[in-house]
Amino acid sequence: MSAPVTRGGAGGPRILVFSTQNISDPGIDLAGSRHLHYPATVFTITLPCSSALRPGWIVRAFEQGFDGVFIAADGDECAYLPDCGARTARIAAQAQARMKAAGFQPQRVKMAALCSVCAEPFVAHMREFSQLLGKLNAAGAAA
Repeated sequence: MSAPVTRGGAGGPRILVFSTQNISDPGIDLAGSRHLHYPATVFTITLPCSSALRPGWIVRAFEQGFDGVFIAADGDECAYLPDCGARTARIAAQAQARMKAAGFQPQRVKMAALCSVCAEPFVAHMREFSQLLGKLNAAGAAA
């Protein structure tokens, strides 16, 4: 079975960001309010805690045509769990294993801890990830 073709194109690679309500969302909002530019093909879904993410949701994003998934993890700042970062890393690893089995490249999932004032790091992550996904899409199209 071949993997579904992703939709990155003239608008650039589509990235789904799983962010957290209290930690990374404010940083992403700050990027917008400061008019920092990142790809317009970035979409966000808010969770209460990054460890609430499920591997199946990540795989589903690729089945729906997203080119990449970025997990804006709580890290050590999580108000719910002291080991949130470790739990989220395990979830990401499980998703990457499922992706590989489904024919998707595991490097299409990235995770980084983002804080409430991390506007510039968020923008940098989105730009770099978009460039990587563009290269992966181009290599896939050439194959």
